[in-house]
Amino acid sequence: MKEILLFVLKDCPHCKLALKFQEELFAARPRWRDIPLRVVDEDKEAAYAASFDYYYVPCYYVDGVKVHEGHAEKADVERVFQAAELD
Repeated sequence: MKEILLFVLKDCPHCKLALKFQEELFAARPRWRDIPLRVVDEDKEAAYAASFDYYYVPCYYVDGVKVHEGHAEKADVERVFQAAELD
């Protein structure tokens, strides 16, 4: 499995929605909980976040490749996890 890196802001409504979708997907596909996932709070890790090329959160990277940026629908979050599941 590939690693997912997710950049968020604590008070961002779009980030909260993406995390909600993620939990729903975990409930439907428990194996996805085994995918390595690092959630980075921009407020706490600003220097690290600044080293990546994105402008909007939530922003998902799979093995260093940006796969989604900005407002996310459930299908977008699902595609991220599908991309991480592929070998």
